[in-house]
Amino acid sequence: MTEYRQARFRVPADATELLLIRHGESARADPDRPFELIDGQSDPDLAPEGREHAERVADRLRDVRLDALYVTTLRRTAQTAAPLVSRLGLTPRVEADLREVHLGDWEGGLFRARVAERHPTVARMHAEQRWDVIPGAEPGAEFAARVGGAIRRLAAAHPQERVAVFTHGGVIGQALALATGSRPFAFLGADNGSISQLVISGDDWILRGFNDIAHLERSFGGEPAPPT
Repeated sequence: MTEYRQARFRVPADATELLLIRHGESARADPDRPFELIDGQSDPDLAPEGREHAERVADRLRDVRLDALYVTTLRRTAQTAAPLVSRLGLTPRVEADLREVHLGDWEGGLFRARVAERHPTVARMHAEQRWDVIPGAEPGAEFAARVGGAIRRLAAAHPQERVAVFTHGGVIGQALALATGSRPFAFLGADNGSISQLVISGDDWILRGFNDIAHLERSFGGEPAPPT
């Protein structure tokens, strides 16, 4: 009698695997000392907790075959990637279009303060699923096009390869929304230092994992660091 086992997922032969890694926790926002801006966007260093996140990510991925590694133009991604770069000897490449969503007038750390105080614009932002209810913020369609274009470029440049991409919470949320056809904010909330996985095969974007924090839970007594 012929029997058939349940089949496991296999990465298509032509596909690119993207490991989308959110940067470690960044420095605390102080209203009296706004973050430095790079091209109009906040560019804080990692907090001490974020440097620990970076080490845990490196421990998690040090034995994983990686063919390339990308960071963004914002320093917290390069700082998070640094321990893994040291272990593997990879040269980081920069993909500027995977930088965080532009928060307009709420850059410099003000976004965190507005969230903490439950500003009505934050509630409207979530209700309408768009960033540009914040004055001067990046329109959702432009952000989606920017992130989508960058993902496609990486996939075209790295067929049959696995790529680590150190990026931002908003970018991860947008990429996974594009992959699944979900509401724009459905995948917001990836933890600092988390790993999400996309498989890109032609026009197919396959979500294989979201917000993997097993490496953080082991180091922080079962509780991941809060998102920032």
